[in-house]
Amino acid sequence: MDLGDGGAATGPGPALGRGGLEALQHTVGSVLSGYGWYLLLAAVAVYLLVQKVSRGPAARPGGRPGAAEAAEEPDVVVRRQEALAAARLRMQEELNAQAEKYKEKQRQLEEERRRQKIAMWESMQEGKSYKGNLKLNQQEVESGASASAVPKSKPNKKPLRGGGYNPLSGEGGGTCSWRPGRRGPSAGG
Repeated sequence: MDLGDGGAATGPGPALGRGGLEALQHTVGSVLSGYGWYLLLAAVAVYLLVQKVSRGPAARPGGRPGAAEAAEEPDVVVRRQEALAAARLRMQEELNAQAEKYKEKQRQLEEERRRQKIAMWESMQEGKSYKGNLKLNQQEVESGASASAVPKSKPNKKPLRGGGYNPLSGEGGGTCSWRPGRRGPSAGG
């Protein structure tokens, strides 16, 4: 590269002539055209890194406040902790109430099973069928439930096909009929 008057210049000041300036522009232009996007991305990354380091841990979102902020508002922290404890206590009481309801329901189911077993044993001792007795009890429960509901009546429907229909006979099927193909070797030639 030619930087001026044959290399006699001591610095990049006024001694840099017109030819040196053109060479410098050509060199900078070729570097930017070849690596411009990489240089731009590197500059943005350095800028973001400097911003992140300069903020410090106190300014980050979700970070803990500094000692000065904690010392200024201890009553806010105490109120927040009390509210959290009250919410936990309320949720625990709800959970305990649900557990009690579940235990009571389980006790009732066990009592009902025990009564059924006793009734079954007594019917066996009398020589009656205990399964029939259970069916009667279930029918009584169903009849009590169905008495409150409106019974549905089925309309009289005619059957889809006549009584003498047999799909294997081939009769009465209409125009469609299927016959199996011939067995044996093909007659091709």
